[in-house]
Amino acid sequence: MQAFRIWDINQKTFYLRNNQLIAGYLQGPNTKLEEKIDMVPIDLHSVLLGLHGGKLFLSCVKSGNDIKLQLEEISITDLSRNKEQEKRFTFIRSEKGPTTSFESAACPGWFLCTALEADQPVGLTNTPEESIKITKFYFQEDQ
Repeated sequence: MQAFRIWDINQKTFYLRNNQLIAGYLQGPNTKLEEKIDMVPIDLHSVLLGLHGGKLFLSCVKSGNDIKLQLEEISITDLSRNKEQEKRFTFIRSEKGPTTSFESAACPGWFLCTALEADQPVGLTNTPEESIKITKFYFQEDQ
């Protein structure tokens, strides 16, 4: 497991508010709220995306016709035992130049995204080309 700083192409970083992952501009004393993403490689392009040292993980959840991003408390060892359950926590990492996008393995065509406006929840979109959602991220290993 390796911790990374992550931010979208508009320079919004991730932070938690009421157990929800939010993308916004953190300045001054608020920069300490920035969440590092724990990336757990599964294979060459597939990763689990966690927070808080791998205690919380991002997942893609289907509810009727709705698909949403959730933060769930789960143990990595439990996930590795249940491949079907692991799939909803798995994201396919695609690099294009300096940016990376993350597509849900459980919901193909759905990508991790942020809104154009600051302080909005991080979510999923199935229209990554639409200019109202940002699906390209920069990240660097946390020092």
